[in-house]
Amino acid sequence: MSDRHDPYAVFKIENYRNYVFGWFCTLVGTRIQGVAIGWEIYQRTGEALALGMVGLVQAIPTILLALPAGHLADAFNRRRVVTLSLFGMTLTSIGLAILSFSGGAVSVMYALLFLDSSAAMLGRPARTALLPQIVPREVFPNAVTWNTSMMQMAWVIGPAIGGFIIAFSVPAAYIVCATGSLLFITLLTRVQIVAPSDNAEKASLEVLLGGLKFLWKTRLVLSLMSLDMFAVLLGGAVYLLPIFAEEILNIGPTGFGYLNAAPAAGAFCMAILMAHLPPMKRAGRNLLLAIAGFGAATIVFGLSQNFWLSFAMLFLTGAFDNVSMVVRHTLVQLLTPDEMRGRVSAVNYVFVSASNDLGGLESGLVAHGFGPVVSVVSGGLGTIVVVILTALGVPNLRSVGSLNRIQTDRVHGTKST
Repeated sequence: MSDRHDPYAVFKIENYRNYVFGWFCTLVGTRIQGVAIGWEIYQRTGEALALGMVGLVQAIPTILLALPAGHLADAFNRRRVVTLSLFGMTLTSIGLAILSFSGGAVSVMYALLFLDSSAAMLGRPARTALLPQIVPREVFPNAVTWNTSMMQMAWVIGPAIGGFIIAFSVPAAYIVCATGSLLFITLLTRVQIVAPSDNAEKASLEVLLGGLKFLWKTRLVLSLMSLDMFAVLLGGAVYLLPIFAEEILNIGPTGFGYLNAAPAAGAFCMAILMAHLPPMKRAGRNLLLAIAGFGAATIVFGLSQNFWLSFAMLFLTGAFDNVSMVVRHTLVQLLTPDEMRGRVSAVNYVFVSASNDLGGLESGLVAHGFGPVVSVVSGGLGTIVVVILTALGVPNLRSVGSLNRIQTDRVHGTKST
């Protein structure tokens, strides 16, 4: 192979193009739905705690179903598992549209969100574990980088479009989400997947806990995931955006959509930049600096009363967060045997997704007791403290170099360097 870096190498693979476009459409729809949910619940209740409850009802399925979902991904046909998951998400989105149109109870909306999160969680590890079966190993880091780029692009487009949609019709936002899921189901049928060797294991507690055991042995990856978990848990400012949009910045639903899109816009720009640059040479140091920057930008956002300054700070949080995402996802997928990728991905989602949703609950509780500004600023300060403690307590993390040159024996066990 040529040593010349090709930033678009993975897009030469038709299977990847079908996969990533379908996933992109689903992400756009879910982000539009997320904007609609936050706006509708706050308009109905006017309570910060009600927004925090959105995070709680979505975190519970992630925690409870992560390990079983990981086993499903490793024991059954992954495409079929993803398809069933998407079908369940389609049904819950249609249910939310009907409920919103009819003015149903907020408690029923929470129930549908619980079911939606359950359906998504059951298919998430399988979807993640599909990617190494679609693209060759030599271009996998490129695929991860572009996956984050497409994800962040969806997170830019989704909230921006969602702001306009909910200004006219909230139920329409849920219908758009259902349409995106159905499109991904269709495109999945066109993806040819390289089947791994038959390593399916009979369900047992030992099998279900396999991902946890692998991470315990892979201490460097565990440190990365723990750092990201606490940063996300403390940095749940996005759950309070309806309050900032309505009461502090006075920008209405369209401005609220733009604020929702700001972190993703920053992450997308960073992802594009990382895709075109050679792999970073000091990934560990860059990761710590990026998460510290995330905390600092969160603090400034919490103190800001100007829309453009707030937008800029949210933009920076997304840019910094993308660095962490690329480093973590590349390590987790490349260093995990194929027969365990589903279970390890499931544990990764517990670290990240559940902490994200619980971060929303934490932000809502603090905002309920002390106000939204205190909630956001304290979360940013906490993130910086976690970075400092991690840098001091896990010196091996600081020494991580180029992701393309990291070897498995360097990250397993306690001998990582």
